[in-house]
Amino acid sequence: MNDVPKAESREQSPLLERLFSVGAHFGYSRSRRHPSVTPFIFGAKNNVEIFDLEKVATLLEQARLYIESLGKERKTILFVGGKNEARQIVKKTAESIDMPYVAGRWIGGSLTNFSEISKRIKRLEELREKREKGEFAGRYTKRERLMFDREIANLERHFDGIVSLKALPSALMVVDPRREHIAVSEANQMGIPIVALLNSDCNVEHITYPIAANDGAVKSISFFMEEIVQAYKKGLIFK
Repeated sequence: MNDVPKAESREQSPLLERLFSVGAHFGYSRSRRHPSVTPFIFGAKNNVEIFDLEKVATLLEQARLYIESLGKERKTILFVGGKNEARQIVKKTAESIDMPYVAGRWIGGSLTNFSEISKRIKRLEELREKREKGEFAGRYTKRERLMFDREIANLERHFDGIVSLKALPSALMVVDPRREHIAVSEANQMGIPIVALLNSDCNVEHITYPIAANDGAVKSISFFMEEIVQAYKKGLIFK
């Protein structure tokens, strides 16, 4: 097979049409394929592997049902995606449903050493509160205030997206688990389920709910993140 899925297959469902329109079917070259993704590959065109959109749709539906169940129970999802194409989308998606996120470098121990991470978050909250109340102005020198500002900026750079995370999340939503392998490893160690948008170079074996599709294009990432958001909101409605 050396072409994209036929139009008649895509026409069976509006979802398949939408998947096709955002380029969800584009994988990487065969040389980059991880063996675990093989069952989801339809064929190839111009040395680019093509995902079977019907299977992608099935994987997406399984992930949506799980996310919806989390919404019904008001569970916390930690969104993770630090590569350039995903950062702003992950941040926007998480914020739209008041969820924590890591849209930059994953800090080792964020899950496996959560007690220590919590101390850093608490420190950030305390410094912010003191600055907002004007406590720095009357009690510290200009140099000391500058040092506090630098500390706040550094803590925000690492922890701003997870300030609301007061306990371990119920699940992770990851864009490109190959890149975010440390986060995936920590979640696996802690028994935290993972939903992940992953391309043909990723290992699906460590992902609870894999969505094998294009994880490198803005349109594709945006589409899948919106699907996740809508599934969670649907769960909230039926609480």
